[in-house]
Amino acid sequence: MTGRDAAGPGAGRTVLEVTPAELARTLEGGAPVQLLDVRAPERVERGVVGPVPDERFFNVRGSELFARDDPEAHGLDPAHEVAVVCGHGNDSLRVAAWLVSKGYDAHSLSGGVTAWMRLSVPRPLAPPEGFDRLVQLDRVGKGALGYLLVSGDEAAAIDVSRWTDAWERAAEEAGARITAVFDTHVHADYISGGPALAERLAAPWYLHPADMVWPYDGTPGRLGHEPLAEGTDVPIGRGTVRALHTPGHTEGSVSLVAGDGAVFTGDFLFVDSLGRPDLAGRTEAWSEDLWRSAERARTDWDPGWVVRPAHYTDSERNRDRSIGRPLARLREENEALRRSAERDAFLAWVRESERPAPDAYRLMKAINVGLVEAGPDESDALEAGRHECALG
Repeated sequence: MTGRDAAGPGAGRTVLEVTPAELARTLEGGAPVQLLDVRAPERVERGVVGPVPDERFFNVRGSELFARDDPEAHGLDPAHEVAVVCGHGNDSLRVAAWLVSKGYDAHSLSGGVTAWMRLSVPRPLAPPEGFDRLVQLDRVGKGALGYLLVSGDEAAAIDVSRWTDAWERAAEEAGARITAVFDTHVHADYISGGPALAERLAAPWYLHPADMVWPYDGTPGRLGHEPLAEGTDVPIGRGTVRALHTPGHTEGSVSLVAGDGAVFTGDFLFVDSLGRPDLAGRTEAWSEDLWRSAERARTDWDPGWVVRPAHYTDSERNRDRSIGRPLARLREENEALRRSAERDAFLAWVRESERPAPDAYRLMKAINVGLVEAGPDESDALEAGRHECALG
């Protein structure tokens, strides 16, 4: 941790800042940290740091704290550490300094929620046959997942966020170079770093051509890409990544099979659900596609494949914090997948599950096919909060 001098209440004190990665490790270790979010409630509703139990989460503006001048009056326990959070790490520094002056063990989250949303935590997994290493990159603030798949000195980067350093660092640690970049689909809830990473590394960027379009009106996208189609094989070292076209969440959604042991399903198949087909206003047609894709996975895919999705909720975590289950288990436990056995009932359930999509999703789709550009601040605002890509 590093120290910064605070201004305002508590001025003159050096307050330790905790980085997003340090805070993530602390929370995942089960430490009874209290989280004090000093942002306005409407901003908190868009996404928070955590998860932490409700009894250890507090949303109180700094002005309210200073006016009352008694942290315990707001429920804060002086016996436990407090991590103070704001948008960019400035207001939280002042509040943490004030808490320290009151005898609390308080730290400020460096960079605030903005930095938390950029964090991807690497989680090593058992690699499939033909591969030496598999790393799941867990974007904990978003509930989004990407992957690095390594064979020999070559690596494939899958569903990369615009903060690509976690993928590049994982490849460097493996002694490999990224030779292929994949997007399983054009994302709606975050801005892909795939095209920029591929361009910088002179590597191909793979995408199904049906997704290189803004689906709301059919405007063609402007980004060059290597087309993925059903059955396309991409060699990575000694291993092979094969594309399976699994439309429904988008027209060009693909699942990527690595060796004979892992399938990266993007937003098609999650641990507990399926990807919603209503994000582009074409629910009826895409629901039919989703049903066919679900039935294919339910009846034709190898039950031994481990499903590695691109999103999750915290209830879907395994004990080791990773996300993913063998398909055999999902056929029994995933309600959405089980429903696909009855077409009409499945389609009716999808219609009942339809809900408004976040307004930002239309713009992020346009950015991800090269029709619109966005600066860093606008991109941070667009990506704020957890994903809303799952049915149900």
